[in-house]
Formats: sequence, C-alpha cells, structure tokens
Amino acid sequence: MRVSSNARSCCAVILAGGRNQRMAGRHKAFIEVAGRAVLDRLAQVLNPYFSEILLVTRRPELFTGRPFRVVADIFQERTSLTGIHAGLAQAEAQHALVVPCDAPFLQPALVQLLLDSVTPHSDVVIPVIGGYYEPLCAVYAKTCLPAITANLTRGAYKITGFFSQVSVKTLSEQQIRQADPGLYSFLNANTPEEFERLSAADPAKGQ
Repeated sequence: MRVSSNARSCCAVILAGGRNQRMAGRHKAFIEVAGRAVLDRLAQVLNPYFSEILLVTRRPELFTGRPFRVVADIFQERTSLTGIHAGLAQAEAQHALVVPCDAPFLQPALVQLLLDSVTPHSDVVIPVIGGYYEPLCAVYAKTCLPAITANLTRGAYKITGFFSQVSVKTLSEQQIRQADPGLYSFLNANTPEEFERLSAADPAKGQ
C-alpha cells in the first residue's frame, strides 16, 4: 500500500459524540456490521495511514483501551462542527481527515485520494457528490479554527457555514468514484434496522 507523503502532516479524527437516540441505548461505534464493530472497521482502514488518530466523544469511558487518543468537545453544543473543532484544536498535525463513527465501509482508496489532494494552500479538501458537499468525510486544516470558533461562538452550527472564509478544494463525484465506485464510504446508519441493512450491503461480499 502506498501511503501519501501528506500523511505525515495529517491525522484522523473520528466523530463519536452523537446522541444515539434511535439506537436503543447502544453507541453506534460498537454496532456490528457483517460481524465487526464499525469502530474496528474504521481502525483497520485508518491505522496504516495515520500515526495520530483522535476520537471525539462526550463519553470517554466507553472507549477505554481503544487505540485512539480520546478527546472531548470544547464547546458544549452537540453538533458535528463542535466535534471537528475539538479534533482540530487538540490535534498535533496540521490537517485532519474527519470521519463519522457510523461509516463502516470507508475505503482505503478514498483516504488515499483525500490525502493526495491536500496542498499547503487548501484549508478544506472535500468531496462533492450529487452537487452536495460531504463534510463528514473531508480534510480540514488547523487554519480553519478561527472561522469555526467564530461561528460556534455565535451559534452557527452548519459545517459549511465557514467555508466562505477559507480556501476550499473540492473533489468531483467523478474523482471520488474512481477511488470508491460504489460510494460505499458515505454509507451510514442511525437505527438498528439501518445497520442491519448495511450488513447486507457490505462491499467485501462482492470481492
């Protein structure tokens, strides 16, 4: 496996701070998809690329013994933007690949593409699929922190709300499909039933 030279200046941030209100008391990170917990699947994909992996959560006690550095939100509102902020603020690396804890099929080729696309002048590297940003599978630079902090301070929680203040590099759907033809990396779930359906969609079954 070829690892991008940008991996040295980039870490991974897993967002695991959701409320999990529709998961019958279970945390999505530990739900099994095709016999393996989502978090274990993510670790297998991310570990070869990153020496620094952070997990942002409101419940650090759940992740004791896991091979991640567990960090907490700095802002108290439970939003994805607060998780991105916490990850960037506490990361040692200058860039962070941000992924959610409920995406069991993150593809290594997509990780590689995102890392290869990072430049010193890009504050955000983000896929665009169907005309829409995919902000929870994107790379953010620490240079985004002032704009993110300002938005959070005034109660603006939309992730893309600060994009007009930074340099954004987009990856087209065509580029993304070259790395992940089935767009499996962007499949996630919010209920036990949806996770069951994801098990049936496991791309490894077709290999």
